Amino acid sequence: MEFLLNPFSINALIILAIFGLTLFIATYCTYAERKIAAFIQDRVGPNRAGPLGLAQPLADAVKMFFKEEFIPANAHKFLFVAGPSLAMLTACMSSAVIPFGNTLIIDGVGEIRLQGIEVNIGMLYIFGVVALGVYGIMIGGWASNNKFSLLGAIRAASQNISYELAMGLSIIAILMMSGSLSLREITLQQGGSFLGISGLDWNIFYQPLGFIIFLTCAFAETNRTPFDLPECETELIGGYHTEYSAMKLGLYLFAEYVNIIVASAVMSVLYFGGFNFPGQEWLRANIASDPTLAHNLVTIIGTVVFFGKIFAFIFFFMWVRWTLPRFRYDQLMHLGWKILIPLAMINVVLTGAAILFWPQLKAMF
Repeated sequence: MEFLLNPFSINALIILAIFGLTLFIATYCTYAERKIAAFIQDRVGPNRAGPLGLAQPLADAVKMFFKEEFIPANAHKFLFVAGPSLAMLTACMSSAVIPFGNTLIIDGVGEIRLQGIEVNIGMLYIFGVVALGVYGIMIGGWASNNKFSLLGAIRAASQNISYELAMGLSIIAILMMSGSLSLREITLQQGGSFLGISGLDWNIFYQPLGFIIFLTCAFAETNRTPFDLPECETELIGGYHTEYSAMKLGLYLFAEYVNIIVASAVMSVLYFGGFNFPGQEWLRANIASDPTLAHNLVTIIGTVVFFGKIFAFIFFFMWVRWTLPRFRYDQLMHLGWKILIPLAMINVVLTGAAILFWPQLKAMF
């Protein structure tokens, strides 16, 4: 029992719980995507495997596991396997620093953070891991020895490089406001009052342009429509995973959904307060007479609210996929280099000016 209650074991259990929960949500994102697509297109969607089709993701997983493994004769076999493995590994690693809740106070244990790892450069960690993820796509596309796969991999690499610049510049504005790269610290700073409502001091009210830039770049980074050029079936058959089958294909497809979950969580943390919610201080003061119990209940409610924000963003990703057409590649590059990057630079300048002159303007009025 003492082994289970030491800080290292508790942290390991939290990391395993986050890992398992991320995979579970990603699994049922495939079901949600099919149902949302069916609703938009006036169809039924999965309805055969289990009640309401809820066992469809499990049936798909079994199919992926038992399909025949196929490796093209002229492919580089080691890299052919390493590509999807690296894509999935980096996708899962990026959720380790996201604060899914505040802290729980437990007798005999102390204060437990609902976060895998707390580092003061959490945002840089996510950027570094996400940047490594493109190597999984590049390696898989090159190792396939297929010109369509290689073209898809090259598109993915250039797309990620282009849109990471604008995304990074939008984060700089958040860094200037918060003075920290720690996702937990950024979240806690959004727990103040806005218009007299506690827990609503979210960055979206101060950085609307930065949020729009980050959201657009998130679609490009996750290779989602309208930026799914790396796997454009009308031009490249299937893109970088054309030659893949069985579970190796499953890893690529699964990594995309994990990346969507991570992108949704990061946007919730940076712009929508993370686990903060309106009225949390009132609840903390009135929900229970015991301060510890009140703190724990607010933490649990905050975690549920945080996942609600994540699910809202996931729905938005899917809604956009089945609504907007795909960009041409020249339009994709034009948007990234000539529109988003200049707008992100303007946003940084405006943020700096606001931080510098706002106290004087406030004093004048």
